Amino acid sequence: MLKKLARKTHRDERGITGLETAIILIAFVVVASVFAYTVLSAGIFSSQKGQEAVYSGLEQARSTLELNGSVVAKANSTAVTELVFSVSNALDGEAIDLTDTTGNNVTVISYSSSTARSEELDWTVAYQGYGDDDNLLEAGEMFEITVDMTGAGETIGTYQTFTIEVKPPTGAVLIIERTTPADLDSVMILN
Repeated sequence: MLKKLARKTHRDERGITGLETAIILIAFVVVASVFAYTVLSAGIFSSQKGQEAVYSGLEQARSTLELNGSVVAKANSTAVTELVFSVSNALDGEAIDLTDTTGNNVTVISYSSSTARSEELDWTVAYQGYGDDDNLLEAGEMFEITVDMTGAGETIGTYQTFTIEVKPPTGAVLIIERTTPADLDSVMILN
């Protein structure tokens, strides 16, 4: 009789063991689902951040100034007084605001050399060729910028290397580095 009771007990455990196994398998499936959801969410988030970086880089590249032609210096007998150069929009991209409000510009032009730095020079802009009566440099347009070098913080004489930085509100900075010649003429092309 004791053996019969023992067999009955084992028979009942078989059903419980199957139920316990099913519960454990369901728990594994739930944990795996949560883990998969987390991995997918992280992947989607990182791809969105990657997309934002690509669009930001594209906007920067499309809002970049490009130097067209020579840099011309105007001078008196002792110092460079003005620089004149032409710019266009690289990659036919976004419009760049070149409103010359003297001292409160959206686009800033600065000067630096080994001995001086000036953060904001006065400058003016004029159309060259095609233009549509605004101060936005758009695709297909070219503007001539004249920079007043008397505000550079030093006298720019002979054999002097200097850098002009044109900083638009968006896009890359246009860096122009030039050296003055041995003799200052009234109009010179700087190389």
